[in-house]
Amino acid sequence: MDLRTERTKRSIINAFIELRTKKPLEKITIKELSELAYINKATFYSHYHDIYDLSEQLENETIASVIKNIPHPENLILNPKQGTQELTASISSLNSLVNILFSDSRASLLSKKIENALKKDIYQRYPEYKNNLEWDILLSVLIQGCFHAFNSYSTNANINDVIKIIGDINECLIQNYMGKITPSHSDV
Repeated sequence: MDLRTERTKRSIINAFIELRTKKPLEKITIKELSELAYINKATFYSHYHDIYDLSEQLENETIASVIKNIPHPENLILNPKQGTQELTASISSLNSLVNILFSDSRASLLSKKIENALKKDIYQRYPEYKNNLEWDILLSVLIQGCFHAFNSYSTNANINDVIKIIGDINECLIQNYMGKITPSHSDV
């Protein structure tokens, strides 16, 4: 991508984020975004189909960054305390952007996108578990539970206490259920 194109896209993204801090996605127009980014509408459409395409791309890039920042996603299963800490730290590192992009009507998408991306990463590493319904449900419970508990309690309680409690609960789930999923999970 050439420098001019990169600058234009950065200008569009910055204008979008500025607008998203002030209003819901559905209220942002291409006209106002283009004016704020100092581009014409045709330039916007040369990069994105519509405002939802832009939002979706930014959300996906943010989720990819969250997953990339988790050193060992499989720790959610192998070492739940460490996995919980890694997941929450990764989300926290992008908290401002996450809160902007996944606000209002987009809020419910965040945990599902994180779950899908984490499962994809884990299943690439351990494809033998991809079609195991119990394994899939356990991952959903661990990921969604971790995410929602962290999201619910991190603002009103000591964040380290919240992470420790979630990790302890996830560890209990793994210890009490893992053997039922795979007779030999030592190869994981």
